[in-house]
Amino acid sequence: MKAFFRTWWKFTLMLSILAGIVANHLITSRNEASIASYQVKRQDLTQTLTLTGTVNADQDAILKFQTGGRLAWIGVKAGDTVRAYQGLASLDQRDVENTLKQQLNLYMKTRWDFEQLKEDNASKIIDDRLKRILEKSQFDLNNSVLSVELRALAVEYATLVSPVSGIVTRVDMPVAGVNINASQAIEVVNPESMYVSVLADQTEVGQLQKGMKADVIFDAYPSEHIGGMITSVAFTPKAGETSTVYEAKLILAATNDTYKYRLGMTSDVNFVTSEKKDVLAIPTSFVKEEKDKKYVFKSVGAKKEKITVQVGQESDDLIQIVSGLTQGDVIYDTSR
Repeated sequence: MKAFFRTWWKFTLMLSILAGIVANHLITSRNEASIASYQVKRQDLTQTLTLTGTVNADQDAILKFQTGGRLAWIGVKAGDTVRAYQGLASLDQRDVENTLKQQLNLYMKTRWDFEQLKEDNASKIIDDRLKRILEKSQFDLNNSVLSVELRALAVEYATLVSPVSGIVTRVDMPVAGVNINASQAIEVVNPESMYVSVLADQTEVGQLQKGMKADVIFDAYPSEHIGGMITSVAFTPKAGETSTVYEAKLILAATNDTYKYRLGMTSDVNFVTSEKKDVLAIPTSFVKEEKDKKYVFKSVGAKKEKITVQVGQESDDLIQIVSGLTQGDVIYDTSR
């Protein structure tokens, strides 16, 4: 019986030792697997800036009558194409035309009175009283001229004329013969004047400059990459925004003959702000910091040594190594 227990005890001990060895091997293997490695190599390092873009137009005309009235005719509807200086709509002009005729008659009467007064007093010595009478008559004549000009403008303003060629995008007065107010409008947009507007804050605007190229990806067409170029960067902040932002305008390399890109469409606009070719670079996650010094864990023989490095330009996920590593070195990220 004693021999049996002695044998059982030895068997249990050996089994425990074997289990410990296996467990240690598994833990070590898991730890090794959790330590990511990377071989240092030369590559291009690109620093980018991504901003949100919105399609706007330089030639966007919102046309309104100066006063309300009866709409005599409407010559366009939303979606129509118009040319510059084409008439779009008109108010009933009979009232303003009749008023203009009255003002013209009043002007002629005032002028004849003025001329007659001058003629009647041409041979008299002009004293202060007579001088004041003549000046008053001149003022009445001037007022009559101004009244005629104002009524002529009223006739002119009774018709809405498009200042640009483009597409009618809005008509608030679709039916003639009804009374309208001065807030109702017709909007005309020239699609050839469209541009992409991006807003950059104070930390970003310094990276933008006229002529800079961009890659534009519209939310409506996520698989398409369209070239763009900055045409202007505002010197003053854009009004009406909650924070201090500056507007940059871009033109697209693509044509818009089919009106594929429409007012208000949004996009991601990517700028390359800095680029370095063929430099030593590693993933940013491999670089650690301690006491204002950067370091990495480098493979030296069978060991992993802590090596101080000097870094340079940084991109979204890579960082340049200026000194401390050479091409082909293997480094580790022990935090994983």
